[in-house]
Amino acid sequence: MIGRTKEVQELYRLYNSNKAELVAIYGRRRIGKTYLVDQVFKNRITFRHAGISPSEDGEKNSLGQQLDHFYLSLQIQGMKKCKRPKTWLEAFFLLEKYLQDIDDASRQVVFIDELPWLDTPKSGFVSAFEAFWNTWGCHRDNLMVIVCGSANSWIVNTLINNHGGLYGRLTYEIKLHPFNLSECEELLKDAGINYSRYDIAQCYMILGGIPYYYSFFRPDYSVAQNIDMLFFSKQAKLNGEYRRFFKSVFKNPDYLMKIATYLATKRSGYSRKELLEGLKLKEGSVFKDAIDALIASDFVEKYVPFGKGIRETYYKLTDPFCLFYLHFINDKTGLDESFWQKNLNSQPLNVWRGYAFENVCFKHISQIKRALEIGGVSSKQSAWVKHGDGSQKGTQIDLIIERKDNVFNMCEMKFYNKSFSVSKAYYEKILERTDMLVEMIPSNATVHSTLITTSGLTQNEYSGAFVKVITLDELFCRFPGD
Repeated sequence: MIGRTKEVQELYRLYNSNKAELVAIYGRRRIGKTYLVDQVFKNRITFRHAGISPSEDGEKNSLGQQLDHFYLSLQIQGMKKCKRPKTWLEAFFLLEKYLQDIDDASRQVVFIDELPWLDTPKSGFVSAFEAFWNTWGCHRDNLMVIVCGSANSWIVNTLINNHGGLYGRLTYEIKLHPFNLSECEELLKDAGINYSRYDIAQCYMILGGIPYYYSFFRPDYSVAQNIDMLFFSKQAKLNGEYRRFFKSVFKNPDYLMKIATYLATKRSGYSRKELLEGLKLKEGSVFKDAIDALIASDFVEKYVPFGKGIRETYYKLTDPFCLFYLHFINDKTGLDESFWQKNLNSQPLNVWRGYAFENVCFKHISQIKRALEIGGVSSKQSAWVKHGDGSQKGTQIDLIIERKDNVFNMCEMKFYNKSFSVSKAYYEKILERTDMLVEMIPSNATVHSTLITTSGLTQNEYSGAFVKVITLDELFCRFPGD
């Protein structure tokens, strides 16, 4: 299996623990949760079930449909015919009876996929699941229950942070994160696709680290051909993925899509106040739940801009797939089937690549810190936007790494198909930004201007603008144990 080394080790450890285990695996849709369980527990799953997905209009399937489907799963996997359950309490009683009937003292693995989909309105599902585990499951030393879900906020609020009967009942939780560049490279090579790292980085700008999306790539196609096939052709496989994702995962999908669409209009993001005012929304539990759900799903990140206080938290959309979709596809009609191939070298795409590469860098902060050899130094990162006024120009620094060893790495990110060359004008711009930042930091601290780029830096009379240069290869580095 590519990636997930630590997760696989933990699942094996839990399987061999000789005590009852309740494990939650969660992560955004298409991240590989079901694949992970299937690969680790191949031929060792005693009972498995998956909730029925919401309909196209976002409505969850009824209690009756979910119960009928659960009953049929029991039947298919060997339970004797009996009366169909009318409540989740009855359904879990049937599961208990089935597991007892086939119990031979060996490990029993129960896998319930897309658990949040089972929690239809007024179904009593959570109470019944709580009763199943607290009354029966937790006392069975040979039982391992694994639950999965793409609705991260539901898993977090209902299971992990539960304040009722399920409080503290999870024995382990695993959040699956998107692959990094190195893992995507391995994934593509395993599929017989040998792209350059420059091209893999471009794939990542569009698809992020979601393994499922890469499974559609054709080995005989270039990156541009594959992108056209996936997004712009008549039978584009991922054209409707954006809306499908929101409607299958979130309670209020249109509301959340409205927030995501607005966040996509400004790469540095918006403050909470700006977001509410821009969308003409009211502060309250609906907005809070929506933002929390987007953050839990790894779509949105919140951060405090450099020099600001905790009350000035910003929110920005960082999911590559969403950013790409909203920029090039959303609400657009009549797009050419070869749009990406025909516009490869156009100015709009080159500008977009610059912004998208910045996002890729933010998702590889650990690799950047390793390249800076500060893995053991406490640090934090943020962006800095200084608005101009009548006496001073405004500026923006996309990444500042503030280190406890009194160094501030002021990072510039440039996506080029060759080594980057510093011009006189750009050299003066870097010096000006450095001077502005020096005024903001303690007098005993130092600013290190840092370039993060694809193919390195061309040496000339202005290349001294940068103290440190980090290349694309360093963003692909792997850590021990990965």
